Amino acid sequence: MTRKRILITVKTYPTPSSKYEELVCTAGIDDQGNWIRIYPLPYRKLPYNQQYKKYHWVEVDLVKNKDDFRPESYRPKNIDAKDVITYLGYIGPNNNWSERKGIVLKNVYYDIVELVEKAKGIYTSLAVFKPKEVIGFVSEYTGSEWNDKQKLSLQQQNLFDSKNNFKILKKLPYRFSYEFIDEKDKKRKLQIIDWEIGALFWKCLENNEGDECAACEDVKKKYYDELAKSKDLYLFLGTTLQYHLIAPNPFMIIGTFYPMKERNLKLDL
Repeated sequence: MTRKRILITVKTYPTPSSKYEELVCTAGIDDQGNWIRIYPLPYRKLPYNQQYKKYHWVEVDLVKNKDDFRPESYRPKNIDAKDVITYLGYIGPNNNWSERKGIVLKNVYYDIVELVEKAKGIYTSLAVFKPKEVIGFVSEYTGSEWNDKQKLSLQQQNLFDSKNNFKILKKLPYRFSYEFIDEKDKKRKLQIIDWEIGALFWKCLENNEGDECAACEDVKKKYYDELAKSKDLYLFLGTTLQYHLIAPNPFMIIGTFYPMKERNLKLDL
């Protein structure tokens, strides 16, 4: 067992689980600069004082996840413990995210091919990636219902029983992706699965009185017009256990990091 001090940088959108009702893939960087994945973790069922946000420092008693060959993957020693997570503090966005940048940007990849080679070789499954240029944002309708396997998990857990007050988050009806150019000028497309984009869609849908097209346009304004074009955008990339070894490129975008662009100051001499 190892007690890890981790800066949380990633929370993915919840998915149904036959064992834990729903799961959130949580990841971050420990105080030694190493990526750590904490899985499984039923985030919304944690006590309120343990429901961390991104850029919270937390402490967790972890053991290596023996069901997961990826080197960054750990699981809580006791997922059902009331104090499974200890909250330590929060790094705010002051000073152009300078403190956050000092931790997050120590090891940045610019070459997708190199990163995929590491995924296939030493099983690297978490990384910070800097696209050369983001050239598009895509919304694709995928349906509003969970697939048959996920529905079975929901039925097994009786999530909608009148005696059970816990309600799983609704399935996102759209798949959102960035299109970008890498350092070799090759066009790439990666799906975005972080918690924030899901929460943003539901908020935009409510603001647009149920108009899904308008909601998707508002999501695009945030992720493309604001983050990709106006900020200094980096992408947190991660793989899934299921597709890590078989997908040509197993990475998805599991989070975004977007400090302000630094201005180049020119002095008149």
